Amino acid sequence: MSLQDTPRSNRTHIALFGKRNSGKSSLINAITGQEVSVVSDVAGTTTDPVYKSMEIHGIGPCVFIDTAGFDDEGELGNLRVKQTLKATERTDIAIMVCTDDNIEEELRWQKVFTAKNTPVIWVLNKADNLDNKTETALAIEKKCGTKPVIASTLTKEGIDEIRKALIENQPDNSSDNSIIGNLAGENDTVLLVMPQDIQAPKGRLILPQVQTLRELLDKKCLVMSCTTDKLEAMLKAMVNPPKLIITDSQVFKTVFELKPKESILTSFSVLFAKHKGDIDFFVEGARTIGKLNNNSKVLIAEACTHAPLTEDIGREKIPAMLRKRFGNDIHIDIVSGHDFPENLDGYDLIIHCGACMFNRKFMMNRVAKAKEQNIPMTNYGVTIAYIQGILDYIEY
Repeated sequence: MSLQDTPRSNRTHIALFGKRNSGKSSLINAITGQEVSVVSDVAGTTTDPVYKSMEIHGIGPCVFIDTAGFDDEGELGNLRVKQTLKATERTDIAIMVCTDDNIEEELRWQKVFTAKNTPVIWVLNKADNLDNKTETALAIEKKCGTKPVIASTLTKEGIDEIRKALIENQPDNSSDNSIIGNLAGENDTVLLVMPQDIQAPKGRLILPQVQTLRELLDKKCLVMSCTTDKLEAMLKAMVNPPKLIITDSQVFKTVFELKPKESILTSFSVLFAKHKGDIDFFVEGARTIGKLNNNSKVLIAEACTHAPLTEDIGREKIPAMLRKRFGNDIHIDIVSGHDFPENLDGYDLIIHCGACMFNRKFMMNRVAKAKEQNIPMTNYGVTIAYIQGILDYIEY
């Protein structure tokens, strides 16, 4: 990925679903105008979901997901279908592809998207092979309640209509879901405290820092930055205290003790708890930490799949904080990447990372699982703020 590329987590995720050989791969190629997916007349050519980042006029930065047919068979086929089901969790817009009005299986999958509040665009594909495409489309509409787009990748019929439907169903990216929100605006001074420890990639800033900095610049804020050891010198050099200080959560306490009383304090992780998740649910979840004990069971989930580091916040620092408070017998499970238990029974708390590598849809599906199973959930930054006794003194 180049420095100019929009991160995948900030792109609209558009996924195509349907039976094998319904033309999903060809349809992606037609919509994007590129050879994104391998096309074959052999059913089941697509196995694991294929992700392709694109930039399409009117849609903007997006990710197309080509999934395996949900009618796949056999042991391997069942595994592919499970991967297709996992793809629904990150799907912002679903395209349901069919070639006839036998859509009982498609209707079952539509229920999955309805439960996730995911818009579905129905497409009657391979129209060039149909003698009665209008009648077939009417039959589909009667069953699913939505008029399908009649399309053909051979004649290009319906391709522009699909693009139009994608634009109309774009997820809400309003300012209400910005990273900074109303904490700072034009001409406000913002100080970023960014320790460059072992977790910081050499020569680069981590993604939440980059995205936050970019939004502050877009808001025309006056932005300065320093490492933790230079915070006192930076504050002395400033004529007026900054309106907002955003820090790495790992040095929350240090920054809190040094900050001017006029300055608002938050952290990158806390900001992303609101940007990608449900901040009120996370704050409520953090307060349940006080109810944990030596026999409690905690799940720590991180989006990244990097190799564990000696200073890793999720694998090392937060577990150490919990064990210091509750004893070494507290049970802590750690999962990363796409691994996340379907059954959360038995856990007393879930602590999630800031999810900068996930799109909001994916993170909110995890939140929904926790709520459905009545399991408290919070995130790294909110957890640290609670444990260090400053949760009531930070802003989000």
